[in-house]
Amino acid sequence: MSLDGIVTRALVRELQSCVNARIHKIYQPTDNEMVWHIRGQGVNGRLLLSAHPSMPRLHWTEQAWENPQEPPMFCMLLRKYCEGGVIEAVRQVGMERIVQFDIRHRDELGDYSLKQVVLEIMGRHSNLILMDPASGIIHDGIRHVTPAISSFRVILPGTAYVAPPSQDKTEPLTETAEGFAAAFERAAASGTAGDTSWLVGAYTGMSALVAREIGHRARTADVSLWTAFRDLMSQISDHRYDATLVETPDGKTQFSAVALTHLEGNATGFASMHLCLDTYYQDKAVRDLVRQRTSDLSRFLTNESAKNEKKLVKLQDTLKEAEEADHLRRVGELLTAQLHLLNKGDKKVEIVDYYDENQATLTVTLDPLLTPNENAQRYFRKYNKLKNSRSVVAEQMEAAEAELIYLASVLQGLETATPSDIEEIREELIEQGYIRARGTKKGFKKKKKDRPAVLCYTSSEGVPIYVGKNNTQNDYVTNRLGTPSDTWLHTKDIPGSHVLIRSQEYGDQTLREAAIIAAYYSKAKQSSSVPVDYTRIRNVRKPSGAKPGFVIYDNQKTLFVTPDEALIQSLPSSIK
Repeated sequence: MSLDGIVTRALVRELQSCVNARIHKIYQPTDNEMVWHIRGQGVNGRLLLSAHPSMPRLHWTEQAWENPQEPPMFCMLLRKYCEGGVIEAVRQVGMERIVQFDIRHRDELGDYSLKQVVLEIMGRHSNLILMDPASGIIHDGIRHVTPAISSFRVILPGTAYVAPPSQDKTEPLTETAEGFAAAFERAAASGTAGDTSWLVGAYTGMSALVAREIGHRARTADVSLWTAFRDLMSQISDHRYDATLVETPDGKTQFSAVALTHLEGNATGFASMHLCLDTYYQDKAVRDLVRQRTSDLSRFLTNESAKNEKKLVKLQDTLKEAEEADHLRRVGELLTAQLHLLNKGDKKVEIVDYYDENQATLTVTLDPLLTPNENAQRYFRKYNKLKNSRSVVAEQMEAAEAELIYLASVLQGLETATPSDIEEIREELIEQGYIRARGTKKGFKKKKKDRPAVLCYTSSEGVPIYVGKNNTQNDYVTNRLGTPSDTWLHTKDIPGSHVLIRSQEYGDQTLREAAIIAAYYSKAKQSSSVPVDYTRIRNVRKPSGAKPGFVIYDNQKTLFVTPDEALIQSLPSSIK
């Protein structure tokens, strides 16, 4: 991973500014992440300590994290032992991705006690641990590790802290030319010295990214690998860092505490490693949070759509059978007219089809256990059943098709959802009876927000354009925010957002930009020449009893546009 021992060293170096500062507030916004609000010694900021399995990290953050009303147990424990305490030291263990915070805090009796918080940045094994440094006993960890999970080290309250297992790697900052040569010979003997990947297995805190950078510098400067290694380690030893973020042509982004000259793409330098990480993870963390919170909803909605599609197939089969109703009625009438040809026990009979111009004969299957009259009535009963089912099936098909349209609109809302949008979508599904509310007491009804927060763009002509990104917001934009003379836009026969030009007068450029926004926030986001209908709000109506986000409209005109993300990003936007 990009966050290696070198990046950790840079982060810890910058964190020396908060030594002797006080931890003002502690809160835990997610299961794996803590935020400390630190003040004093010229410092006033939020420090994120994350043991997230896929995004473990440590950095100052400008992101607004939610403070849960009911703090988890680990958060309350940290508040007890660390909130109001003074940070006496911040250190890195060797070149490992392990950071220790020494915190002095007054206990219940007013006496000072020293606690240690250990952040272990180790991928899916990452953890945040509160312990007593004097006894080495763990108070608790943000993630428990039981003997069933690991036989080497247990992270549970009351157990002794055991450091992560050593990987028998060499400290790179103190390496000598002889030691480097010996490490290279060992790699050559094992057949792994063909490229610089052997550096990762030989030295602590070395990532594959930095190893490739060392190899690239050796080649471009026409020096030995040892010289390139020594020069870079000397730079790191002297705390001369180049916080860098590089976006490569394939869309991936890499960061490091050293300049990444071997990567092609857009490189951005930062004044601090913390700012570099906060920039990198801000969008990534939001996307990950959205993906995590929408996965269950997407799976549920996809399954519901599949059920309705199967239901439609069965209903279509039933409708085909119902089309035979007139034939059954005719057979029943022919049997009644020719009962003298039937005898009990017959399995079939040849009768004259009086409805045919040529009066051809018709072979009819009979039930041998029934009388002639009962066989005729049997066909009339089948006729009545299919005739009645025809109207019922048509209603069910209409309902299933409407359900599919609704589910598609909800799925479309999830594709562009933010964390706050997800909660609105979940509440909508609860109100519609698709899912049950979680964690609410019986009889308790959550108060619905009076108005949702809606995304608003400003066109190049200075006209506001509102976008509903889910059905709750769509209803608000169309039915409450818009006035009769405002212009309403929606992709033609394609699930998407309701878009509102909130002005009676605007130019063609505003209309085009609003249409592009409507196409972008739709199922046709990746398509070209997307049809977008537009009409006045007075022509848009919501049928009585219709599901959220569903409207009908008339007197519309249609524009064909291609979604342009660059254009949309160039327009000023805000949440209103």
